[in-house]
Amino acid sequence: MILRIYERLLDAFGPQGWWPVRHGLEPPEWEIMAGAVLTQNTAWSNVEKALDNLAGAGIRDRESLLKLGETRLAELIRPSGYYKQKARKLRILAAFSGEPSREDLLSLWGIGHETADSILLYARGKAYFVVDAYTMRIFSRLGIIEPGQNYEEVRRFFESRLPRDPRIYKEYHALIVEMAKRHCRPKPSCQECPMERFCGHKGQVTS
Repeated sequence: MILRIYERLLDAFGPQGWWPVRHGLEPPEWEIMAGAVLTQNTAWSNVEKALDNLAGAGIRDRESLLKLGETRLAELIRPSGYYKQKARKLRILAAFSGEPSREDLLSLWGIGHETADSILLYARGKAYFVVDAYTMRIFSRLGIIEPGQNYEEVRRFFESRLPRDPRIYKEYHALIVEMAKRHCRPKPSCQECPMERFCGHKGQVTS
């Protein structure tokens, strides 16, 4: 069923082409890692403004970011919101040397499960399924997961039912976001929803 839903969403919306890397931070993996922190609790359009500010100020890699004072860094990433906290998170992440494991990332201040898995999947190409609030909303409405299930339970649920392929995980996560934006909003817009026939929550407002 999980794979069928993926195929149905892909047919409905087409490939999403995530993660966009076009703001000039190097290497591209570092731009993704920075973006994964900056996107916490904000829209991607705000993240793009923050990344553009960093690139425009000549902050194009870990080394130049670490040389920048935390106050100045916070000013540059202000569009992303929670900018003082995120400045600290970025400096902690930038100071980590080597290729981090999941355990390494989760040990860092301000890096939770969703951010860690986004970094591993999109920047490192590791097969970790990213679970977000949209995933919880859509699949609880479909009756596939229980409201209130914790992150790790849901992540393992998806990973056990999909081919262990980072390309599928990336595309599925992006399609879930698109589904949530177009149809599965807090107040659903069910007309022409590709999941309508599977859903028992048509038109009902949930979290």
